[in-house]
Amino acid sequence: MKALLLIDIQNDFVPGGRLAVPDGAAVIPLANALQPHFDLVVASQDWHPAGHQSFASSHAGHAPFDQIDLHGLPQTLWPDHCVQETAGADLHPDLDTCRIEAIFRKGMAPDIDSYSAFFDNGHRKATGLADYLRGRGVTDVYLAGLAGDYCVYFSALDALAAGFATFVVTDATRAISADGFRAALADLQGKGARLLESAALLADPAR
Repeated sequence: MKALLLIDIQNDFVPGGRLAVPDGAAVIPLANALQPHFDLVVASQDWHPAGHQSFASSHAGHAPFDQIDLHGLPQTLWPDHCVQETAGADLHPDLDTCRIEAIFRKGMAPDIDSYSAFFDNGHRKATGLADYLRGRGVTDVYLAGLAGDYCVYFSALDALAAGFATFVVTDATRAISADGFRAALADLQGKGARLLESAALLADPAR
């Protein structure tokens, strides 16, 4: 069984948002077109409490994109983004949510970031996504969304580690850094993930 995992297609990650991914809105039409071709569609949603410790504003003397040690883990400091119950945290209004069976929220623990849809960055607590997918009989996971060099990348790593056949739909993903995305894709390929473009999936009859 195949599942489409839509990563963090939220207002703050598209142009005009607090942590905009360049050309981020371009993934939305493809995410919508892909959904009917899958047995199961699941989404993740960054959902930070105000004052999250991954925010630069929580650390005096630091600016966004500074690198620090946060409780033993390397941490990029971000602009405040996807704060709970704000419009920036909402899934983008153009994203078709009718086929999304479940939404897994992440980044809620104030003292640790969570790029992956499966775990926090220290792998200290699981979101329950892997067990959910297994319970639904999923064997193959296809990832699309934002950002390719962070949340999509780390979600794909965890999908591989959980034993799922893992595919990244490269044209349905956008990244903060083009170089970072190339490195992420190369690493994923080296670990057994497969890369493809949406045309290969859209050519199959919709279910």
